[in-house]
Amino acid sequence: MSPVESDEEDLTRKQRREQSRSERKALEEAEAAGAARRTRLTQLGVVLGVVVVAIVIVLIATGGGSSSNKGIVKKPAAVSTLVNKVEAEVGGIAQQGDTIGAATAPVTMQYFGDLECPICKDFTLGALPSLMQKWVRTGKLRIEYRSLETATREPEVFKTQQIAALAAGKQNKMWQYIELFYNQQGEESSGYVTEKYLQGLAQQIPGLSLPQWTSDRGNGGLSNQLATDAQSANNEGFNGTPSFLLGKTGGKLTKFEYTSLTDPSAFNEAIEKLLKA
Repeated sequence: MSPVESDEEDLTRKQRREQSRSERKALEEAEAAGAARRTRLTQLGVVLGVVVVAIVIVLIATGGGSSSNKGIVKKPAAVSTLVNKVEAEVGGIAQQGDTIGAATAPVTMQYFGDLECPICKDFTLGALPSLMQKWVRTGKLRIEYRSLETATREPEVFKTQQIAALAAGKQNKMWQYIELFYNQQGEESSGYVTEKYLQGLAQQIPGLSLPQWTSDRGNGGLSNQLATDAQSANNEGFNGTPSFLLGKTGGKLTKFEYTSLTDPSAFNEAIEKLLKA
């Protein structure tokens, strides 16, 4: 091989090495660029994920625009209308603790309820107003409210909300609290029952002393009353709300099987029968 041919072969070999290095460098740069793009996309995905989570949290905190989760009526005019409605129903009727109606009423009905129970709401806004006007206001029926946990998912929330109502009963305004709660009941299991919600209900009750109500909520006797109510329900075999016991005042109360919670007819017939007995 001549020197010229050798030089040409070395040059060709060198060119091939240079070309190979250039191609490898280009490939490495392309891979690096791809990795950088993937990193940026991952970072962008994380940022978008954080933004989405933040939006969800804000929606949950503000009720997501769903009126069913808002609970408390906030507009002054609406509050005034609701308070007047409740006062028209129960105002002026004798109350003592958890009981509404004259102590001398010949018939007694025990109403087992959970303040978060939507079916209890159907009764309270359906048949109950008629019973209040026809029988309770006229001194023929007294109604005792008993607490039974069914719809409320968290036992501590149930205890807190029922005691809030019982504490209003210390000022003979439990039935105002109950009525306002059911009228502003939120969506079941939505977590609407907060301290702010319970305080808001108390603030709507005319004449309720908030300092006394707050103090009475710490009364240990109210917790004992919840336990007594639960035991009474258990003794009767009740596992749903609303459930009712009905009978002559001072006598044995028996289970009342209702046919409708919005039509008071069956309640009226049973009460009339007891009055005639």
